[in-house]
Amino acid sequence: MSGCPPVGRPRAHATIESVASKRGKQTVRDMFLSMIVITALAGVVYIFIPHDDTADPIKAVDYRVELATARRAAPYPVAAPAGLSEKWKPTSVSYEGRNGAGWHLGFLDPDGKYVAVEQSTTPARKYVPEVSQQARDTGRTHDVAGEAWQRWEGPKYDALVLHAEGVTTVVTGSASTERLAEMAAALQTAS
Repeated sequence: MSGCPPVGRPRAHATIESVASKRGKQTVRDMFLSMIVITALAGVVYIFIPHDDTADPIKAVDYRVELATARRAAPYPVAAPAGLSEKWKPTSVSYEGRNGAGWHLGFLDPDGKYVAVEQSTTPARKYVPEVSQQARDTGRTHDVAGEAWQRWEGPKYDALVLHAEGVTTVVTGSASTERLAEMAAALQTAS
């Protein structure tokens, strides 16, 4: 026998190469077809599943239960707004009874800017910069409903600060001073 394969029979080496080449082309083709099917399916789902592109992604929160709880638990009169228009949207609320008894109530104002009401028994020099994103006391005051609130300014948030016996109240956020003052004027400590 000679070292040559019989005539008419393919060599084993040629068979492996041709099978591998064919299999590689099938794999790419199958992947491409799968992507077409997946894209078409996603398009059908998008078209037929109802969705509202105009809906506001930020949901309003109902803070009444947390407010009632905080008013019972806090060692100071807890402040919350009353009489604001419905264009003010409450977005966050919390009360932490330990470490300064912190009350937080966040809103979006009618212009879509953030405004927060913050209260705590923590010393003001530590607390105000913390909740106002490093705002600093300007030495000026802003009259809100007959009370002189300290005016703080910062790179991200400005703030109006009122000190009372045992509690510091801060109205802070990215909103204008007028909106901060509007929130501060609406604050009440009684239900």
